[in-house]
Amino acid sequence: MKIDFHIHTCHSPDSLMKPDRILRIAKRRGLDGIVICDHNTIKGGIEAQKINDDKDFHVIVGAEIATDAGDVTGIFLTKEIESRNFDDVVKEIRAQNGKVILNHPYRRHDLSKIDLSKIDFIEGYNSRLNNEDNQKAIKLANDNGIPVIAGSDAHCYPEIGNSRTVVKDLESLLPLNLEYKKSNQIYVTLSQYVKAFKSRNLRVFISATIVYIKYSTQKCIKAIRAAFIR
Repeated sequence: MKIDFHIHTCHSPDSLMKPDRILRIAKRRGLDGIVICDHNTIKGGIEAQKINDDKDFHVIVGAEIATDAGDVTGIFLTKEIESRNFDDVVKEIRAQNGKVILNHPYRRHDLSKIDLSKIDFIEGYNSRLNNEDNQKAIKLANDNGIPVIAGSDAHCYPEIGNSRTVVKDLESLLPLNLEYKKSNQIYVTLSQYVKAFKSRNLRVFISATIVYIKYSTQKCIKAIRAAFIR
């Protein structure tokens, strides 16, 4: 089974994706299931699960919770996670018989506050991250004997399925193979513009613009070097 473990819907502050269209695209791209893990809510996952009428396609309800130690995702959830303290978030997930994912551990995380023995999976491949950060995440997982999963972290439709995990079954979620494709930086920028629009936050808009200008400049310099410098 091919699962994309990390997808956001319009219920996240930085996405406009509709659950029904996510389902159509995910199936068209050969996925057998998806994890909907909106920021701090299960609303998107519940909505997608309710409208999914394909018994051969699976919607796993999750939420990406902003804890005091960084983002932690709970999956197989039925109720909202109320806590924002790492240890308490894990307890709430466990109380629902859920699984705990440490997603993108080297992006805005304080690993000193995270008890890795409480983590079920580490997101080793995230389509929005560069290879260096992903490799560091994989090493962290391997050093601690934690299974590695992959997710697109899709906020825009073209990103769906960019990274996926081949699992044995939904019961064990044993990862058998990982597939990774880097997302275009433009989608990262677009999601930040969405966040700026939804929150009416000019600072987020300016920050996203600066980041994209830097990225575009670096790409231009790299292209020039490739063309003229041997």
